[in-house]
Amino acid sequence: MNNNELTPVGCWRPGTQPPVFDSEAFGPLLENIRTPLHVLRDATRARIGLAAGGSVTATAATATAPPGDLPLLATLPALYPEWLGERSFCEAHGVRFPYIAGEMANGIATTQMCIAMARAGMLGFFGAGGLGYPRVEAAVDELVATLGVNAPWGVNLIHSPNELALEARVADLLIRRDVPIVSASAFMGLTPAIVRCAVQGLQRDAGGRITRKRRVFAKISRREVATRFMSPAPADILATLLAEKLITPAEAELAAHLPIADDITVEADSGGHTDNQLLVALFPTIMALRDELVRQHGYDLPIRVGAAGGLGTPGSLAAAFAMGAAYVVTGSVNQAAIEAGLSDAGKAMLAQADVADVIMAPAADMFELGVNVQVLKRGTMFGVRSAKLYEAWHTHAALEAIPPELRAKLENDVLHATFDDIWAETKAFWQKRDAAEAARAEADPKHRMALVFRWYLGKASKWAIDGEPTRRADYQIWSGPAMGAFNRWVAGSFLAEPQQRSVVQIALNLLEGAAVVTRAAHLRSAGLPVPASAFQFRPRPLSLA
Repeated sequence: MNNNELTPVGCWRPGTQPPVFDSEAFGPLLENIRTPLHVLRDATRARIGLAAGGSVTATAATATAPPGDLPLLATLPALYPEWLGERSFCEAHGVRFPYIAGEMANGIATTQMCIAMARAGMLGFFGAGGLGYPRVEAAVDELVATLGVNAPWGVNLIHSPNELALEARVADLLIRRDVPIVSASAFMGLTPAIVRCAVQGLQRDAGGRITRKRRVFAKISRREVATRFMSPAPADILATLLAEKLITPAEAELAAHLPIADDITVEADSGGHTDNQLLVALFPTIMALRDELVRQHGYDLPIRVGAAGGLGTPGSLAAAFAMGAAYVVTGSVNQAAIEAGLSDAGKAMLAQADVADVIMAPAADMFELGVNVQVLKRGTMFGVRSAKLYEAWHTHAALEAIPPELRAKLENDVLHATFDDIWAETKAFWQKRDAAEAARAEADPKHRMALVFRWYLGKASKWAIDGEPTRRADYQIWSGPAMGAFNRWVAGSFLAEPQQRSVVQIALNLLEGAAVVTRAAHLRSAGLPVPASAFQFRPRPLSLA
C-alpha cells in the first residue's frame, strides 16, 4: 500500500507546532508518550508525517480548506506506563504500575526492596525461599510494622518437598500475620499449605460477593500446574484442612466457587528454577487455558495472567504486554539492584554478564528429583562443579562407593573439605532444623550422600550473598539471559554502574521504555515510517511525578 491509498479519517489544523515529515526528526515526538499524536499526509500526498497539538475534525480536508490543513490518517491518545497492563490488576492490588519485583530466594529480594516498591506504587515479594523460619518471621514482622497489611507487598511461599513441615509453618505465619499477598513458586501440585493460604478468610460481603483475606499469585511454567491453580481447591485437601480445623465449613463451601489463584504468572526462561520455556510459545497457551477454565467453572471475575522470565529490556516488556500480560515480573535484573541481598562482588559479576553467560546446574532444594536451576556462568565455576557432584550422586550408591581418585578430586577441587567433615556439619544442621531428616540420612546412604553434596549447593549461594572472597569461584548466582540483555541495554547510561541501579529506577526505566516502544509500534501500524531508533529507549533518571 502506498501513501495515496491510506484513507484519511478527518482533517488536522495546525496549532503552535508545525508537523514533522522527516523521519529522522521524529525522535522528540515519539518519546513524548504523554501527549496525543496525529499521523498526517502532506499536501502533495507523498509523505506521511507526525504532529502534536493542533485540532482535528471528522471532515476530510478539501481543496477549499484553509491553508495548512492536512489529511488526518490517525490520532493516538496519550500513553502512560501505568496503562500498559490490565487496569483490574492495579485496582485489585492498590498499585500504580502493573509491575512486580519478584521473589528472589534466600532473601535476595529483601524487605528493603519490598518497601521501596510499595512506596513507588509497585509490588515487591520478599524472597523467603531457602530461608529458615526465624529469618522469614523477622522479615514479615518488619514488613507489617513498616507498611501495614493493607499496602502492596507479599511474601514467597516456595514448595519444599523435602521440608513440608517448614512449608506448612511458613504458611501458618503468613496467615496469622495477615500478609496481603502470598506468591507460590516451584509447586508441582497443590499442597494443604498453599490451599489454606487461598481459602482461609473467604467470606461474602454485604452484596453477596465472595471476598478474599489474602490473594495468591502462582508462578507456573507448565499447563498442568496452571490448571490446578486456576481451578477450585480439591475436595480431598479441603477435607483434610477441615478435619484439622484449619479452615471453617463456610470457607470450604465458598472455595468451590473460586480458583486457588487470581493471578497466574507465566514464567519463561529465567534465573533459578526454570523449565527454559519461550515466553512467546508458553504465554498464549496459558491465556487460552485461562479462558477455558473460566468458562468451565463459571467464575464471576476472570483470572489475570502475567508474564515473567527473560524480561530485561523495554522491548521484552512491550512484547509481553502486547501478548496480553496483565502485569510483568522481573527477577534477574533486580539482583544487581542496590537493595538486593547480594554481595557487591556478586553484583559486579552480574553487571558484566552477557546474554549467553548462564548455565543450568542442580537445584539444592530438589537435588534428588533432578531439578535444575539457571545460574551465572561467567566468573564462577559453580555450574561445572555442581554438575560433577550430581553425576557422582547419580552414579554411586553411597559416599563410600565413590572411587578414591574421584573422591579426592571432589574433596580437593570442588568441596575443599572432606566428606566426613561436611557430614558432621550437615548432620548437626539437620538435627537442629529437622531431626527426621538427619535420621533418614543415617539410615539411607544415598540420601546422606545427597545431603553432603547439597551442603556445597547451599553454601555456594550463601558465599555469593556474603561475598566470601575465598570462595568466589564457587558463587551460585541465579540468573537468566535477561541479565545480559539488561546490561547490553544500559551500557553507557547511568544504569551501567551497579551503585545506580535502584530497584525503582530499574522498574521506571523498563516501563517508560516499554511505553515508548509500544507507541512506536502503534504509529508504525498507522502508516508512519518509524525509524529503527524509535525502538531503542535510552535509560535516564526518572521520577514518580
